[in-house]
Amino acid sequence: MNRSIFLLCAAATLCGCGQSDGNDARQTAVNAASTATASTEKRSPYCFFKDEETKGWKASVAKDGNVTVTGKAHVKDSRYKPELGQPEVTGSSAEVRPTISVNSGYASPDNWWDVSFTIPDSTAVDHVKVLCGSKTLAELLVKR
Repeated sequence: MNRSIFLLCAAATLCGCGQSDGNDARQTAVNAASTATASTEKRSPYCFFKDEETKGWKASVAKDGNVTVTGKAHVKDSRYKPELGQPEVTGSSAEVRPTISVNSGYASPDNWWDVSFTIPDSTAVDHVKVLCGSKTLAELLVKR
């Protein structure tokens, strides 16, 4: 009796492994398309600043020819300090985004901080966007 039940279960399992009805190929195509779409969509990082909490954005050329972006940012909680994150350089344009990091030292007067970042390998850059999330804070032309 046990043997016949085992054979019946094995046969039922093997029947499920039969020919496909074509849905597998369609599902594979749908999965590939959704994966390609997901990888091309770029999600904006979180913006920690309100419009009035950043100001004075400037771009200048450093001695070595790279672009330096400077500005001011306000953080209410002195446990954190603003900084500029890693830039994204595409051809002759670059994008930088202010972010926050842990402050292990002193507080800044009135919690306004000077932020500065020199973009490496940016000798060909002539246009810099300062972004916060998907919002553009400043568009800067680099005078060479």
